[in-house]
Amino acid sequence: MRPLIGITASDVYAERGKLYHRAYALNAFAIADAGGLPVYIPPGLELSLLRELYERLDAVLLPGGPDVDPVEYGQERHPQTKIIDAPRDALELTLARWTVEDDRPLFGICRGHQVMNVALGGTLVQDIPSQVETTLTHDLPDEYPRSTRLHTVDIKPESRLASILGTTQVVVNSLHHQSTEIAAPGVDFTAFAPDGVVEALEIPDKQFVLSVQWHPEDLYEDDGMMKRLFTEFVNAARESAARQSQR
Repeated sequence: MRPLIGITASDVYAERGKLYHRAYALNAFAIADAGGLPVYIPPGLELSLLRELYERLDAVLLPGGPDVDPVEYGQERHPQTKIIDAPRDALELTLARWTVEDDRPLFGICRGHQVMNVALGGTLVQDIPSQVETTLTHDLPDEYPRSTRLHTVDIKPESRLASILGTTQVVVNSLHHQSTEIAAPGVDFTAFAPDGVVEALEIPDKQFVLSVQWHPEDLYEDDGMMKRLFTEFVNAARESAARQSQR
């Protein structure tokens, strides 16, 4: 059976205050293409219902999205920290902590990468252009395709990420103005842009806790390395499900 992979969604308010949930479809397609069964997790569920849903999942994917509220990591709000989705913050921080505590597979992308660090006790740079001395572009202009590759990333040779990708350097797309800053306890930063901005993290003693700052869901269809990120994640979920069934 395909492992069940939960993918978090966002709150969106439309006309007349109507609440909708939104998710980027390519994440679900990438999971399905890698052999997983994707299911969306809505924000705003009562905690016991969220726990019931979580217990049926084999793994969790935290995708890209808006800024994490800096109150979650003990900072005042920067003027460029503009879009906050508090229900999604609560959802993803909770799921990240549960999955790490239970040693279930967890994969983060862009915002998800940042959420994982915050959930475990780390901090963020709230605005790269005003807080990091760099000439690199990290936030792709809207008029360009999301798959546009902007800069290289150097990966630690001993990392799981390097093992999955089969290389220590990749060229990636980039759609973010924030980044991880101080690593959470137990977290290893394993990849970096040329200006030092953190591009990946992992927890070595967990079966699969890994995140990247770029967007592999926009690259995987014609990039075997990016496809392997999803394949290895889904494989880890399948192995986790098998272990759970034997208990």
